[in-house]
Amino acid sequence: MELTNKIALVTGGSRGLGKNMALSLAKKGINVILTYHSKQDEAQAAVAEIEKAGLKAAALQLNAGDVKSFDSFFTAVKAVLKDTFNTDHFDFLINNAGIGVGASFAETTEEDFDLLFNIHLKGVFFLSQKALPIINDGGRIINISSGLARFSMPGYAAYASMKGGIEVLTRYMAKELGARGIAVNVVAPGAIETDFGGGLVRDNQHVNDHVAGITALGRVGLPDDIGGVVAFLCTEEARWINAQRIEVSGGMNL
Repeated sequence: MELTNKIALVTGGSRGLGKNMALSLAKKGINVILTYHSKQDEAQAAVAEIEKAGLKAAALQLNAGDVKSFDSFFTAVKAVLKDTFNTDHFDFLINNAGIGVGASFAETTEEDFDLLFNIHLKGVFFLSQKALPIINDGGRIINISSGLARFSMPGYAAYASMKGGIEVLTRYMAKELGARGIAVNVVAPGAIETDFGGGLVRDNQHVNDHVAGITALGRVGLPDDIGGVVAFLCTEEARWINAQRIEVSGGMNL
């Protein structure tokens, strides 16, 4: 384990991919602030797991799609940084929080569109912006996209459009934050077995088999396939990776 005093803020870090990212960061010796939307018990369990490994951790509530709540959220972040970590800045921002809403282009409602937009694009834009005063120079920002921004599968027109926006935004952030030594990259998972989108990939055998069949490595992805890549991007070895889209899909739809 690398010994550092670095701190990562992982949105949506209480379950699924976000929890795996948080635990993977801890394995690298990086302390973690994770956010949860509603399930505080799951968040506290993740905190306890990180603390058991000898790292510091804290959990904060965040609605990643409610930009008006971000000022009060960062007030809470500053308090936690001071009380738990004895500092006033953090190093790594992982914009992971998200939801899955599957609907065809023809049947996507304005409400669904706005929900996805607020969480996956607008929320990421302004949460990152508001984090700038307390993220250290030389830090990293990692945005989470999706394989669906590269290949198209019916039912994800709105979701994938937001992720496409995230990939463009990542390049602009990298360009403009480079003067501060902050590298910004995007990690794009393929289909993963989690409870995301109602657990479709995990629980529907037909979907699972289909995904495995179009993946070069012949299986569906697992959370353990993703978290370590995010953690790696926060290490010193990854310091020269910037403005890149790293797809972690086992080779889907090649």
